[in-house]
Amino acid sequence: MRAVLTRVLSASVTIDGQKVSEVGKGFLVLLGVKTGDTEEQAKKIADKICGLRIFEDDNGKMNINPKDAGAELLIVSQFTLYADCSSRRPGFTDAARPEISEPLYELVVSECRNRGFEVQTGVFGADMKVESVNDGPVTIVLDV
Repeated sequence: MRAVLTRVLSASVTIDGQKVSEVGKGFLVLLGVKTGDTEEQAKKIADKICGLRIFEDDNGKMNINPKDAGAELLIVSQFTLYADCSSRRPGFTDAARPEISEPLYELVVSECRNRGFEVQTGVFGADMKVESVNDGPVTIVLDV
């Protein structure tokens, strides 16, 4: 399982011209599920997302976790994180099929909500327009 996590001042998802989700200060998380990923990995990546100390303290050091920073989460499914780019046309055979990846994506969302976070989502499988105002910029890749 892979997450590309960006610290943002704001982020949103629009589908067919309609804004379907929006967050303020927090994380935009693009989440990819690979063939063979498990519920255990979904729980582990949710724990990492919710505990990653990348908000600045009073000394300007990345030392504050998202809960203490009052962060919101926008989690968007992103199968293209497992693109095979060995040729000029990417292949996606490493990405899990929707019947596997959607429940694991939903489990990550649920685990983050269970930890007390305000979590917004994209729409699984939809053609989404994702906007964000990066803060820093700070972008972290998490693989479990």
